[in-house]
Amino acid sequence: MSAASALTVAAALAGCGKTTYFAGRSLPTSGLVNRVLIAVQNPSAFSKGALTFVDAYYDIRSSYDNKTPVFSISGYGGALPITIQNMPEEQIGAVYSSGDGGYALVDYSKETSNSAQSGLNGYSSSIFITRNLNYTFAASQSSHVLTVLDRVGGSSYPLSLPGAYRVSVNAGGSVALAFVENSNYVYYPRKLTASQTLAYSGGSSTWPKAAVDCEPQNGPAWCLFQAQSPDHVDATGNPYGAPLVFDRPVKAVFSADGGTAYVLNCGPECGGTRSSVSLLPVAPMIYLIGQQSGTLPTSSVLASSTINIPGGASNALVDTSTMYVAGQQLQTDGLFSGNLTVVNLLTNTVSSPISISDGAPGAVSRMLLADDHTLWIGMTMCTNGERFARGRPYGCLTMFNTSANTVTKLLPYLGDATGIAGVTGLHKIYSVQGGQVYINSTVDGSSIDNQYVTVTGTAYDVAYMDGLTDGNNTVY
Repeated sequence: MSAASALTVAAALAGCGKTTYFAGRSLPTSGLVNRVLIAVQNPSAFSKGALTFVDAYYDIRSSYDNKTPVFSISGYGGALPITIQNMPEEQIGAVYSSGDGGYALVDYSKETSNSAQSGLNGYSSSIFITRNLNYTFAASQSSHVLTVLDRVGGSSYPLSLPGAYRVSVNAGGSVALAFVENSNYVYYPRKLTASQTLAYSGGSSTWPKAAVDCEPQNGPAWCLFQAQSPDHVDATGNPYGAPLVFDRPVKAVFSADGGTAYVLNCGPECGGTRSSVSLLPVAPMIYLIGQQSGTLPTSSVLASSTINIPGGASNALVDTSTMYVAGQQLQTDGLFSGNLTVVNLLTNTVSSPISISDGAPGAVSRMLLADDHTLWIGMTMCTNGERFARGRPYGCLTMFNTSANTVTKLLPYLGDATGIAGVTGLHKIYSVQGGQVYINSTVDGSSIDNQYVTVTGTAYDVAYMDGLTDGNNTVY
């Protein structure tokens, strides 16, 4: 169905009392079926944060008949919102606010927000909720914990992990991996069975050697484990982890079938030696009781293979059997240069590094697939790299053609690119650059008039609320 047809159908359905549009989704209160949600910081002197949305068909902040001057999410009260985890299939968005540490859910159909989730420990440097909304995982660098909000059990578990600063969760909501800054280790939580709770209730001396923390300690329900377990030795008698498999790991993305975690080793970007991707079998790391397989701990958690990525590896996106890896490569003059590497996951072969926008070394960039075989990559601090220093064309947003495996366009510098949303079917993307909202064509990268979607305050992230699948979500 075209966007115009969808709008016509939505209007007709609203007029005859129907409450759904495509895929059985509830017709939203506004009646709009192509909405882009915008996280806005300091929208006024009386508010530190707001969530507004625009009609992405007409690219206007008001209704097409001017009866509604502005659209916004009612009930939202977070301070300085910075990320929107977009889940259009569930008609839900999860918004994290860095100003107060709040994590609130947005109901896309009602266009309302609930109060922030309770149970988080301090401010989160990385946070994700599973699509079924049963579990939230948050890394708090300031509080030195990985927090597990277990909404099934109704409890919160702060698992001690000094320096924890990022967490990755698979699409199926069965595996979570935690990462520590300037470390060569990866960690994962598991929910304990009743027999394990009993066996580990005697304190740390009763835990497996790979356990970093178990909480609550007098009757643990969850434990956090180190992926490279010291319980096992190789054929020569050396403990696994000597030599280390990981090299400054920063995050993980997951295979389409959910069976493999691809751990991104940041390497030189993060003070390490070599950038690469380590392949981990997921089964031993599943935290859900009844789905876990493998002993605890298990040697099979050890990386089975590693793929060298000379262009840098600090973020990645998996599209079926292809993985796109973005990173920064250290140059001889000490500056970094942005690259994209295309990995064939069927053969584990890699392309030569493809030059893209420079960015802050080790920083998590933004990546999103959109219409017309395009991949969009956003960077922060793109004026700190090789391009700017050498007087070459530079900008923070790159348009890449996945069919030709070539960069279509390096968009002009407009400031840090902190958010991207693909308006599927309408051949355009919304982005946040330098604190403002912009629109570009996915056909040729050209600019589309944005004067009626700009915001008062500082825009920080965007999400297409009516995406066809949850895959329409910026990879953070």
